[in-house]
Amino acid sequence: MPLLRDERGMKVTAEENTRIREVLDEIVDLTMDATTRVRETGIPGVLMVKGDVPRHQLAALYRPTIGFVVQGSKILSIGGRDIHLRAPSYFLLPTHVPATASVQPSREGLPYLSVGISLNHRLIRDLLGDVPDELVPRSFRDLTACEADPEFLEAWLRMLRLLRTPGDIPALAPVYEREILYRVLTGPQGAHLRHLAIEGSNLSRISKAVQWLRENYKQPINIGPLAREAAMAVTTFHRQFKRVTGLSPIQFQKQLRLFEARNLLAFEGYVVADAAYEVGYQSPSQFNREYSRLFGAPPRRDAATLRQIERARSV
Repeated sequence: MPLLRDERGMKVTAEENTRIREVLDEIVDLTMDATTRVRETGIPGVLMVKGDVPRHQLAALYRPTIGFVVQGSKILSIGGRDIHLRAPSYFLLPTHVPATASVQPSREGLPYLSVGISLNHRLIRDLLGDVPDELVPRSFRDLTACEADPEFLEAWLRMLRLLRTPGDIPALAPVYEREILYRVLTGPQGAHLRHLAIEGSNLSRISKAVQWLRENYKQPINIGPLAREAAMAVTTFHRQFKRVTGLSPIQFQKQLRLFEARNLLAFEGYVVADAAYEVGYQSPSQFNREYSRLFGAPPRRDAATLRQIERARSV
């Protein structure tokens, strides 16, 4: 059978290409209610977003998730690393990470569309017990875009079809969620999911350190106790933390502080100095420098721009 190339340049048969297109078209129909604000679907843990999503909304602390770009493209920036996603593809974030992003419509002008599902650690652990070890990758790869193969697409289609029969969600959503997790677990990023679910693995210990930083980001960081809590030498802790999150612990804390300060300035009525002190900065001038470096504009001007954008969106 002759091979064609799909939108990503991957070689597929004409029959496979037709089926992929049909599945994607139906997913688009099922998510017609998606807007430029991340929206819950009614299926537990499943979210959707569509259109020209503002950059400031995409600069956030991302939760542990599987994100599926259905239409258009996305660049997700974590630390100094960019993940380029072109539909149909997916990405895995095994733990909370501060990130920025930008989205674009498809080459045909169709709006960006993505869906995502939050990671359920209990379900991953249960699934691991039923999956043969040889099917799960052992070696870690950098977090990157993954091809959404027909099996992955079909699993998502079954999940999203529940939007037409909401009475079936309690019984069937966990089944389809398990299938989506299975496709990721046995795919290129499977090692991350596997180690996330294993108590005492490096990834699970780093995830606990991330949780501590999220809850205590205003406090000065002392790496020694964090490393000891993770049962790692300081240098090992630094290396593992950056491998998992793309950032050093100090960079991670800094971005958490700046994201929170941005919200206080733009939507909570704080002045610049008060926002800086509120998130843990001791020097407003240092805060101004680091804020401008991350967001591309001084705090006061950036906050005014965000308020203007949000007012325009609410009209």
